[in-house]
Amino acid sequence: MVKSCTDKTDTARLLVTSGDGPRECRRAVSLVLARITTEAAKLRVNVEETLSTEGPNQDPASAILRLSGKDASEIAKRWTGTIRWTCQSPFRPHHKRKNWFVGVFALATERDQTETLSPSDLKFETFRAGGPGGQHQNTTDSAVRLTHLPTGLSVVARDERSQHRNRAAALNRLHDRLYLLAAEADAGAKSSENLLHRQLERGNATLSFKGPSFVEG
Repeated sequence: MVKSCTDKTDTARLLVTSGDGPRECRRAVSLVLARITTEAAKLRVNVEETLSTEGPNQDPASAILRLSGKDASEIAKRWTGTIRWTCQSPFRPHHKRKNWFVGVFALATERDQTETLSPSDLKFETFRAGGPGGQHQNTTDSAVRLTHLPTGLSVVARDERSQHRNRAAALNRLHDRLYLLAAEADAGAKSSENLLHRQLERGNATLSFKGPSFVEG
C-alpha cells in the first residue's frame, strides 16, 4: 500500500513489531501504523507499508514503513522505541491485562543497507500498468513484477512512469518482505522464550496511548 505525497528530501525506514506478542499487540501494531500514516500525511511525507500479514481484517505481527519527505527523520525519531497501549482487550473482555507493547526500530535505508540479493534468484517481468485515461493513460510496459525464486515471494511496483524507478521500488519492497519473513522465522524460533516481547515490556515507553481510540497521553 502506497500513500504518495511530495517533498522527497529525506528518508527513513522503520520496523514496527509486536515482538511475537498476543493478538492485542498485533492490533496495537495496526493502530501505530495508522497513527504514523496520519502524522506523515499532515507533514506531506510519503509512506509505504510492507506488512507481514496480507489480507483483510488481519492485524500484522510486524511491518516495515518507508518514509520519504522533508520531515521523515523527525517522524522516525519521535516513534522509535517502545510504544505502550493501555486498553481493555478488544478480544478477551474479561482478561485482566491492560498494557500491550509494540517496538519501533530504525532500519538502514536503501542508501546504506547491506542486504544483497543474487541476480540469479530474481525474475523481473514488465507489464502495462493500469491508470487514468486520456493523456495520462500509461501506454508503456513500465510496471514491474519481481519474484524471488527461492521463496516464491512476489512484489509489484507500478507507481512510477519510469520502468527503471519501478524496478528500484520493487527491489526495495522485496528486501522489506524478505526482512519481515526472516524476522517472523526468528520470532517463531524464540517463541517459547519470547525474548523480544519481554524486552519491550521491560523497557521504558517512548510513547503511551490509551483506550480503543488510541489517544496519546
